[in-house]
Amino acid sequence: MKMKLLGTAILSSAMAFGAAGMAQADDFPTKPVTMVIGWGAGGSTDIQGRVLADILSEELGQPVNVVNQPGAGGGVALARLANSRDEGYTFVFGTSMTITFGPLSSETTYELDDFRYVAGVTLGQSAIVTGEDRPFGDSWEELVEYARENPGMSYATQTALDRMIIEYIAQQEGLELRIVPTSGGAGMAPLILSGDVDFAYSGGTHSGYAETGEMPVLLSLAEDRLVAFPDAPTLPEADYDINAAEIRVAMVPKNTPDAHVERLAEALEAATQDPRFIEITEERILMPVTYIAEDEVTQTLRDQVEGYQALIEELGGLPGEE
Repeated sequence: MKMKLLGTAILSSAMAFGAAGMAQADDFPTKPVTMVIGWGAGGSTDIQGRVLADILSEELGQPVNVVNQPGAGGGVALARLANSRDEGYTFVFGTSMTITFGPLSSETTYELDDFRYVAGVTLGQSAIVTGEDRPFGDSWEELVEYARENPGMSYATQTALDRMIIEYIAQQEGLELRIVPTSGGAGMAPLILSGDVDFAYSGGTHSGYAETGEMPVLLSLAEDRLVAFPDAPTLPEADYDINAAEIRVAMVPKNTPDAHVERLAEALEAATQDPRFIEITEERILMPVTYIAEDEVTQTLRDQVEGYQALIEELGGLPGEE
């Protein structure tokens, strides 16, 4: 009888502990959350992320603090996240190109399977841009023709992927370019607006200049023509066989509990329906708001990695490699 009572007591304690554990998971978050943005303050990802953080704070019932960790085209933030044991209390809000192309182009301490992709919230509108009153005008065809005749034109790069794209284009078109590394849109914009560089990659900063015309778009790097710049051709339309479309996504370490991922996903989905997030995304940085669930985002990223691998093999390696 004593053994039976003892067994019952142990079972009851285990059930109680299990229920408490479930309640704890269901109560996530019980303390402030950190959103890490792998780009400098002032760029389009930062501008959008800060509004998103405010909304998530309301949805989650805890402060969501924003920390900028720029470097390596968003790679520094992901390298730190890969080693995080915060179980979702720290997550990265960034662009898919950092995880799809970054590990293919350089040695990284992370790979695609090191993370869970909680949800996508925005389809990227990245582009190759220039400034006003340039001698080659504001069309891609004119720039290419001018660059052939004027070796050494400067291009501001931000990511491993856009660097590969421009080097591939330079190889295809026979161009000699001077590459200028920058950290985020906030670093690129002054160089373009001042004329210190001729053209540049932009993850979305150009959308802030759609009305003024100070930053004309030469090429769309999205899957389709850009919402705010419909006259700029896509890469395939310009005869470059590259799919560089990107998603802005929330990422957590792969060991994050399901309940925490689900709670974050619920809050992100609610944010995509919030007028403040829609306004900053669709009216200010001019990107379409689109909620994409974890399974779909993950499969999309896997497909894109395979596409980049095939392209690198077709080229016989990354442009610039010995």
